[in-house]
Amino acid sequence: MRKLFLFLLVALVALVTACSNTASTNEQTDEQADQQATNEDENKEKEEKTEKKEETPQPFKAMEPSEDAKPLDETMTEEELAKMPVVEAHGEDRTRKTPVGETLMEGTTDETDGILKDYRLVAYYGQPNSTQMGILGEMEPEALMTKLKEQTQAYSDADPNRPAIPTIELITTIAQRDPGPNGKYYHMTSEEDIDEYAELAKKHNAILMLDVQLGRDTALHQVKLLEKWLKFPYVHVAIDTEFHVEEGQTPGIDLGSVDGSEVQEVVDYVSKFVEDNDLPDKIVLVHQFTDHAVTNKQAIKPTDNVEVALNFDGYGDYGTKMSLYRKFVRNEPVQYGGFKIFYNKDKPVLTPSEVLQLDPNPAIINYQ
Repeated sequence: MRKLFLFLLVALVALVTACSNTASTNEQTDEQADQQATNEDENKEKEEKTEKKEETPQPFKAMEPSEDAKPLDETMTEEELAKMPVVEAHGEDRTRKTPVGETLMEGTTDETDGILKDYRLVAYYGQPNSTQMGILGEMEPEALMTKLKEQTQAYSDADPNRPAIPTIELITTIAQRDPGPNGKYYHMTSEEDIDEYAELAKKHNAILMLDVQLGRDTALHQVKLLEKWLKFPYVHVAIDTEFHVEEGQTPGIDLGSVDGSEVQEVVDYVSKFVEDNDLPDKIVLVHQFTDHAVTNKQAIKPTDNVEVALNFDGYGDYGTKMSLYRKFVRNEPVQYGGFKIFYNKDKPVLTPSEVLQLDPNPAIINYQ
């Protein structure tokens, strides 16, 4: 009897152990199945996103290089290919961080299907009702486009491996010294004017960059004011950081600044806007005039829907401009670089070949 009892006890323990192992195995199997399903969902989402991007091509037409245009490695000396210009280095090591012809900066990545991977933007900046704010206000729209295309063509010819696209950079919120009815020290360009330049860009297969000057407002709020036009696949965003001032300060008198976290709010908003509206990937251009103009740059993170370019925005002699480009853009990389040229204030006005000697080559060149 005792042997029978022991046998039954052993059998019972074995059964319980087997059931436990089966339950554990089933639990592991369920977890593995759940994880596999999650992975499959994520892969499907990525595939759908890729297909969606392929279905929404970028609407622009780059200026085709001339037949006799030669690539940069054939027009530059071995020293120019290996080293940045002496005036840009300003006494530092001249070894290039980014090879000539490439615009994506060392240590950064571009996960988008965006424009700047393969093309360069050449932009005319300003406000149509002001001759003091850039070339946009100095010329009639069609004459402006003719001149812009000529300037853009010069960059396509200087670097035929990266064709250039004509771009209009339109100031849409204008910083003011008067607080105005909203108390935010800015007023907005009329919808009629923005519509006109949106149609102009579309007609000429160009890019439209909508620029905000902020005053005492936030960058995110002002970009949200532009939703009507951001739905156009050829419209992008620029932030003029120097006009963003604090309580007690006045735009145009006090030089302002924008924290990188506020720029990132715009990047994240535009990124979601692209997804929600099935748009091609967009660009956020950030202007920097002084050290103080953009703080906390490490907070700025491009997304898989938004490319970010940091634009050196200053005038003067070419040596100072080049060295400040090195300081603000090259040595504090975000993703891409931009460089502004002032037709009436720079001495001398750099040629496309001279601009393309910069390290890194600017992905965006704007003219004021």
